[in-house]
Amino acid sequence: MRMFKPLFLALSIAIVIPTQSTAVEIPVTFQVQGAGYGHGVGMSQIGARAKALAGETATAILSYYYKDVVIEPLDDTKILRVNVGHLLTSAKMASGTQDATMQIFGGDIGDAQDVVPIAVVPIKSSLNFTILGSTVVPSVVTGKKTVSIPRDRIFTVRWSGTRYLPGVDGVISLTHNSTTKKYRYGQMQFKAVKTATLGYRLEITNSVRLADEYLWGVSEVPSSWPEAALQAQAIASRTFAMSKAGIYRASCDCDLYGEISDQSFLGYAKETEKGWGQLWKAAVTNTAGLTLTQAGKPIAAYFSSSSGGLTETAGNAWGSQRSYTQSVPDLASLDPAINPRFFQWDRTITQASVAVAFVLPDVVNLEIIMKNTSGTVATIKATSSAGIQKSLSGETFRSRTKIPSAYFNLVGVQNAVEPTPSPSP
Repeated sequence: MRMFKPLFLALSIAIVIPTQSTAVEIPVTFQVQGAGYGHGVGMSQIGARAKALAGETATAILSYYYKDVVIEPLDDTKILRVNVGHLLTSAKMASGTQDATMQIFGGDIGDAQDVVPIAVVPIKSSLNFTILGSTVVPSVVTGKKTVSIPRDRIFTVRWSGTRYLPGVDGVISLTHNSTTKKYRYGQMQFKAVKTATLGYRLEITNSVRLADEYLWGVSEVPSSWPEAALQAQAIASRTFAMSKAGIYRASCDCDLYGEISDQSFLGYAKETEKGWGQLWKAAVTNTAGLTLTQAGKPIAAYFSSSSGGLTETAGNAWGSQRSYTQSVPDLASLDPAINPRFFQWDRTITQASVAVAFVLPDVVNLEIIMKNTSGTVATIKATSSAGIQKSLSGETFRSRTKIPSAYFNLVGVQNAVEPTPSPSP
């Protein structure tokens, strides 16, 4: 970006230096241009689709994107705690199935079957949850009548037709932040969790069996894609979830998030998608147990939508190298026919967004200092109007400014950029 140079007034006997600080233009926006969507590490979903269309098998696709791995069956029957509501102040739960019932229990009761519910929710009623101090306050709403339940730190809700509660097969809806999703399996926990800056917030988790109840609801690629691409995604999704299972995160009361930060978990709507849902469910079933492993353990099977033509390594993206993530050609990501939205993209980033990303009061200049051999930005530097300089990795910059990928260039800026070699596996 342009900077105004200091103005000096030349006089016959002296040079007078202005007493005020130099005026500096603070850009309103910054322009970037790039390709690909996501971090680019591991399997490219667009690349997997292209390979499947070309007749390659799921095994061949996975072996291309993940190096030095074995595809073998593992026990995937473990129960996952999947976060389906994060940092909330309220939520609503209701049954969408006639004659299905819901029960609410105090505490986190796990798999216990001999627990007495504190309330049985009448048919055509809903459960509302709000945060009050460090506690959760549930209430049963039937028509215009509301009955409050004594508050506690955590509650468990079960509905009929699940492993936890016999009866009519129930589908429940969970609404928060003006969004409603449907869930068929498992049970849900509602817990008050203390955050660093917001105080207590409501965390909601769905406890589901990984092998089917969870994977049937994972929504990472369209169910209309070729069978081999769906199977490759099913194996990668199973593997990723296996690598997270049992590693409890207190901040979300979960093993993994049901959002893009881990994997998108749509719930019952994924398997019931008209015309296509059963194809995804079949891909999960037909690859039952198959997992990508090293030394008999599941790898963190990263994947993203597309790349800038070469996939990225975990070392370049996050500073922690994994031998199974190596940079490989991914030309399908640059094909406008198969990746029309992200084969190339342009974005305008606001001054406020860039300043927050670098934790600076303002930013007058951006400069790409280094690029990785994959084409992603390794280091980007910002300079404030006060002359303060800070640097970020390209992946961190991408995440904080919410641009599609770290495969980008700054528009209208000449940068002296030298690619840096990828770390050895």
